[in-house]
Amino acid sequence: MIKSFSYVVHDLVIVAALLYFALVMIPVLPSGMEFAAWPLYWIAQGCVLTGVWVIAHECGHHAFSDYSVLDDIVGLVLHSSLLVPYFSWKYSHRRHHSNTGSLERDEVFVPKQKSAMAWYTPYVYHNPIGRLVHIFVQLTLGWPLYLAFNVSGRPYPRFACHFDPYGPIYNDRERVQIFISDVGVVSAGLALFKLSSAFGFWWVVRVYGVPLLIVNAWLVLITYLQHTHPALPHYDSSEWDWLRGALATVDRDYGILNKVFHNITDTHVAHHLFSTMPHYHAMEATKAIRPILGEYYQFDPTPVAKATWREAKECIYVEPEDNKGVFWYNNKF
Repeated sequence: MIKSFSYVVHDLVIVAALLYFALVMIPVLPSGMEFAAWPLYWIAQGCVLTGVWVIAHECGHHAFSDYSVLDDIVGLVLHSSLLVPYFSWKYSHRRHHSNTGSLERDEVFVPKQKSAMAWYTPYVYHNPIGRLVHIFVQLTLGWPLYLAFNVSGRPYPRFACHFDPYGPIYNDRERVQIFISDVGVVSAGLALFKLSSAFGFWWVVRVYGVPLLIVNAWLVLITYLQHTHPALPHYDSSEWDWLRGALATVDRDYGILNKVFHNITDTHVAHHLFSTMPHYHAMEATKAIRPILGEYYQFDPTPVAKATWREAKECIYVEPEDNKGVFWYNNKF
């Protein structure tokens, strides 16, 4: 518990220092330097807050402490401050871990088969401008669209929303906690409204809004690249099992940001195998499992920007291998 809290304090101290830089130091800079300083603040604060997001995510996995109630309190506070419905995402994300790689039951980034693709798909993905627009929309709107409308999520027989306690994503035992998640997000929204009333709307956008957009973009990009790669299979019910699904993910290298993001980027395979393990043991675990898994361990050192462009071009739909229940990405139309 003490070690986990040390990471929370570490990240929040940096957040506070960056906030001090934005509120106290940037306004006294010469005008030319001020315009350059704000983007630096946005990028740095967005990256550090992504690390805070990762710690809250670990709370949802009961990987923060030995006390479930404490994990939920810390996760609720941290995620609500980033406008994330903590319990809502905790439960849908838990089902993602239980069904990773399943075309029928996985919760997010579930690829479609070729027959289900829209007629205009080739014009988007085979066109560099269309592909660029798609990536931009995915990184800017992907996270709120997923939470509010289940975009890119598992198909449900009726409208699914992470803010709806009575939606098909949740069962009767979880509904009260979904209400609590909504209260947390609404409370954070009211706090932002109070700040807007006191300091102005654009003040809140500069200090909080833009870094939050960067957090959301990193979240979508990290998750997308963890589960989208030409070498990653998907399975229907005839071939899927939990271990196959857990291994259908890939570790990536984000350079110095690996540490900032608490290694969620380069230890994701281990995270799927041992989801209650704290992030500060993930590197050790990854080193241990790599020789055991051998060819079943996936790591791609391709630079993130290049990998994003490649995956958006090559991983458009899935098709079965020899009409069996193992599906691979393809992009041919």
